[in-house]
Amino acid sequence: MDGNIAFAFGLTLLAGLATGIGSLLAFFTSRTNTKFLSAALGFSAGVMIFVSLVEIFVKAKVELVAELGDRPGYWATLAGFFGGMLLIALIDHFIPSAGNPHEVKGVEDVGIGPTNDEYAKLRKMGLFTALAIAIHNFPEGIATFTSALQDPTLGVAIAIAVAIHNIPEGIAVAVPIYYATGNRMQAFKLSFLSGLAEPAGALIAFLILMPFLNGVMFGVIFAAVAGIMVFISLDELLPAAQKFDEAHLSIYGLIAGMAVMAISLVLVS
Repeated sequence: MDGNIAFAFGLTLLAGLATGIGSLLAFFTSRTNTKFLSAALGFSAGVMIFVSLVEIFVKAKVELVAELGDRPGYWATLAGFFGGMLLIALIDHFIPSAGNPHEVKGVEDVGIGPTNDEYAKLRKMGLFTALAIAIHNFPEGIATFTSALQDPTLGVAIAIAVAIHNIPEGIAVAVPIYYATGNRMQAFKLSFLSGLAEPAGALIAFLILMPFLNGVMFGVIFAAVAGIMVFISLDELLPAAQKFDEAHLSIYGLIAGMAVMAISLVLVS
């Protein structure tokens, strides 16, 4: 179990640090590669939706039915699934729109050379976005950690999908801070720190949830993870992919993500 815990922590940390990749991309390119971003976000959504509905939800139902019986187990699965959706929706609701990471921006969305009056606003926007992303990353960290703990292969798939969608979030933090201060290191640090909310979520899961991780708890958490990931895909990833879409690349990415996830599940089964 110790090895599994270390592996789960490592995956969660890598997924969170992808925000730093986004900030680096923001510094070394003048425009976002919209074709790649659209396809990548669609791919991430495809992985998340497929694995949530085909694998995670089913695992949760099997676990809860075994523990509670057919009808109570199914109801518990549904409660966990929609409870996860409600949790992430509430978090999203209480994040002011100006700092909400669901408003994905490209590098070029922030003009170069702001006026003196705009510097303070840009810096504030960057700080607010970093806080918002940290709040959103927290339940994602719990989801990645608990999934990897129960099924390492599933944990890898979730970590990859989360990492992909963390990259544009890193851009959203770094760009306004960089243009407001001219300091690449400060912008990178804030982006990096916002991503550390993911392993922080894993740590909370380890310290608080671990003593209670029996069959019922795993089942409910898995169902909630499925709900969280479906909500993020529908509310964040697909709208952002459509924003940057060219020639249906987001849909092709979505299908590719589902196909890759389906094939990987067959190969490791």
